Amino acid sequence: MADKALVLVVEDDQNIADLVDLYLRKNGFQTIRATNGADGVAALSARRPELVLLDIGLPGEMDGFDVCRELRSRSDVPIIFMTARDDEVDRVMGLKFGADDYVVKPFSPRELVARVEAVLRRSTGTASDNRDPLKVGDVVVDLEAHEVRVGEDPVDLTRREYALLRAFAEHRGLTLSRRQLLDQAWGTDWVGDERTVDVHVRQLRVKLGQHLDLRTVRGAGYRLA
Repeated sequence: MADKALVLVVEDDQNIADLVDLYLRKNGFQTIRATNGADGVAALSARRPELVLLDIGLPGEMDGFDVCRELRSRSDVPIIFMTARDDEVDRVMGLKFGADDYVVKPFSPRELVARVEAVLRRSTGTASDNRDPLKVGDVVVDLEAHEVRVGEDPVDLTRREYALLRAFAEHRGLTLSRRQLLDQAWGTDWVGDERTVDVHVRQLRVKLGQHLDLRTVRGAGYRLA
């Protein structure tokens, strides 16, 4: 997949754009670049990329939110926000405008590439979610049946536990913060204590035990290995 995907990078900081471009190309992606919102919108129409990396703080009349709204009016292309602002309002606004994911600067280029790959994997599914099961070792997350199995044995998970496990499986190998997990499994409009994630992680560990290599990353979140 990676050697076929064309990624549009909309970023006005040349150093960041160069770094992102370098790592994407090293991992087999093709790239095109724009330094402002208007050029980014034009590039979408002209080249039809398979994913857009979009900076929020763009110069000129269109910031990243404006560009995201315009892109969404034209296309369902996956969008990942790149932002120096970790404010909750910015994050929620971006996701509500239709972004698929976000990363906060400074970010690891390797993590960014992994997020690009994860979003592209998700985007290959159909609107009805009719996709092959996600497999993590002995654990199978059946997206059609909305159930989880270990081998052939079903595992009784709550709706939240299932959504959380699916988020981990779709982002396998990535460290996800509590806030990112809440966005994925609870929704961007959920209000409450982020520590509820910890409770549900404990339950997943109890129910799936040694079959689920779910690791705590101190100070950062959780990662499914």
